[in-house]
Amino acid sequence: MNHRIVFFAFIIFSFASAQTDSAAAPSDWKHTLIAGLTVTQVSYTDWAQGGENSLAYTLSIDGKSVQDVTVTSWSNSYKLAYGQTRLGSKGLRKTEDKIELESVLTYKVGTYINPYASATFKSQFDDGFKYNDAANTKSKISSALDPMYLTQAVGVGYQPITQLKTRLGAALREVLDDGKYGYADDAKTATTVEDSKVEGGLESVTDVEIKIEENTLFTAKLEMFAPFNNIDVVVVRSDNTLSSKLNKYIAVVFNVQLINDRSVSARTQIKEGLALGLSYTFL
Repeated sequence: MNHRIVFFAFIIFSFASAQTDSAAAPSDWKHTLIAGLTVTQVSYTDWAQGGENSLAYTLSIDGKSVQDVTVTSWSNSYKLAYGQTRLGSKGLRKTEDKIELESVLTYKVGTYINPYASATFKSQFDDGFKYNDAANTKSKISSALDPMYLTQAVGVGYQPITQLKTRLGAALREVLDDGKYGYADDAKTATTVEDSKVEGGLESVTDVEIKIEENTLFTAKLEMFAPFNNIDVVVVRSDNTLSSKLNKYIAVVFNVQLINDRSVSARTQIKEGLALGLSYTFL
């Protein structure tokens, strides 16, 4: 099976359908699209104190399309990011690589608590490597669109205030790869390397969006998945961003991501980034 077909099928399902409905009732849809670019460069020539030349960049796109009508609310969001850095003669290395798509359809039956159906997709654009600078070697640990994580869920959502919404439901989580890196492998089958893993479980997703000042915004997403066959082993993903617009085009962004997934690593993965760069709101 070519797993890349799944990627394009998800895009068609989540976003092309939205555009079709948008044509029928364009006033019902609200779209936002923000693009960002950060670049850092340092160069030395005959610098007595020493140092290494460096170049780093990150390009990001953050968008959302929401249709909020009397009976339903349909939210489609996408976060894309890619970045690299070069330090001295070590060549370019990936520092950021993200594809995250989410589609949530909510039926309004109450004031605060409402049923929903959702689908999410997570993957990456480029190959990933683990580096050993002492031995001057690198080993490939992932590829473009490999692995891929898909989750489909149904349940109930709760939104007591505008800034906070959370949902809890029964979910189906799929991990797909080409069988090369073991992300979908079942450790219990020693002679076979699986290229897909499907687990049923409970999903919890909480979104927070707080406008601290007119130009400062804090956003956070906490995702948890507990498989039915191992309910005490919870996969946790947390993405937290504090962004401040200095003017129309310049923004400071501080981001912290945490991932606790024992099938990938026995320890909690933490990623922190602070960037100053260009930011432009298209929609």
